[in-house]
Amino acid sequence: MLDTLAEKIHDNRFLRLLRNMLQAGYLEDWTWNATLSGAPQGGVASPILSNIYLHRLDRFIETVLIPHYTRGRRRARNPAYLQVANELAKARRRGDRAQARTLRKAMLALPSSDPNDPGYRRLRYIRYADDHLLGFAGPKAEAEEIKQRLTQFLRDDLKLELNHAKTLITHARTGAARFLGYDVTVQHNDRKLTRGRRNVNGQVALRVPRSVIQAKCARYLQRGQPARRTPIMNRDDYTIVATYGAEYRGIVQYYLLAGDVQRLHRLRWVMLSSLLRTLASKHHSTPTRMARKHQAKIITPSGPRVCFEATLHREGRKPLVARFGGIPLQRQKTAVIDDRQPDGLHHPRKELITRLLKRRCELCEQTGHMNVHHVRTLAELGPPGPTQPAWAAVMARRKRKALVVCDTCHDHIHAGQPTTLTA
Repeated sequence: MLDTLAEKIHDNRFLRLLRNMLQAGYLEDWTWNATLSGAPQGGVASPILSNIYLHRLDRFIETVLIPHYTRGRRRARNPAYLQVANELAKARRRGDRAQARTLRKAMLALPSSDPNDPGYRRLRYIRYADDHLLGFAGPKAEAEEIKQRLTQFLRDDLKLELNHAKTLITHARTGAARFLGYDVTVQHNDRKLTRGRRNVNGQVALRVPRSVIQAKCARYLQRGQPARRTPIMNRDDYTIVATYGAEYRGIVQYYLLAGDVQRLHRLRWVMLSSLLRTLASKHHSTPTRMARKHQAKIITPSGPRVCFEATLHREGRKPLVARFGGIPLQRQKTAVIDDRQPDGLHHPRKELITRLLKRRCELCEQTGHMNVHHVRTLAELGPPGPTQPAWAAVMARRKRKALVVCDTCHDHIHAGQPTTLTA
């Protein structure tokens, strides 16, 4: 990896920084382990390092494999199809309509091109980071040969080994290849006609894997039924609806390219039931009443859709609206992820960080370097009264176990000396 980078980068300090990162090791169960090979998983630099390292693989496939396994302009015509077509033409000239209809149905059951044409081959390649997919039109023996040459190149040139559990040869019509969370397959349907032609046959299709739907639904299920989410139950309605809406929107928008995106209706029902149960538990009510309270209707490019909204009113400002649903589960060929945030949805920083950034002592109002004084529990502050220190009274009044103070006040607190309290 470093040799590959050194071909273009001549800054030794930068190369040394990368070397240290690649050899820094990793923590597993709070135990340090040495890095023997590979790049850090989940690191911000991992995708770009994969693209740099696998660029040689891209060049090998584009300049060696694709030219070798791509030939022929188009498939030869299927002799059986041509024979039936000739008989159909003769039947039409004779005026035999019954025979013509029978032959026409026979033609729809035959491929017009020869699927086993030895003079036609196609190889296509796509890669995203360290995941790649090759599509090959040809016999399985040649597909095995391509896999062998790919394995040899990775082992000899890039010192990599293919994961044989994930590197599979799949027949596109009878199976599906998993790539970036999608199932990639080839369609075949002799009954679906477009202007009298079977245009669906041979077209690549994207599908939503059933295992993905099950995995996404599992988070909102308990014993097979939608359940409330206790960790967020004590938040306000706006935050609860916004959390569910963002999670649902991210999943649906990612799979809008799939031809069977309507399968996500199951996920929508599970998440909606969990959302309503969470709100019902919060307000000691029922899911039906919560649905009646938050249900709304919006206009989308595909017509009106029912969604569920929660509004957060703000004095003197536009109210915030959180929304769940309202996305038509229809395939969009040019879909892009549009993480809608029209109402300024944000995640405020922690209160303690805001107090620290003010750089002002909460006892004497002096500015400068600040410290944070902690107590384990509010009970340690003692009973209120004249004997309670001023700093403890401030923490008890605010019901906070942390106090931002300057160096002087911090020293007085630990020394048991009185502190200066600004009114």
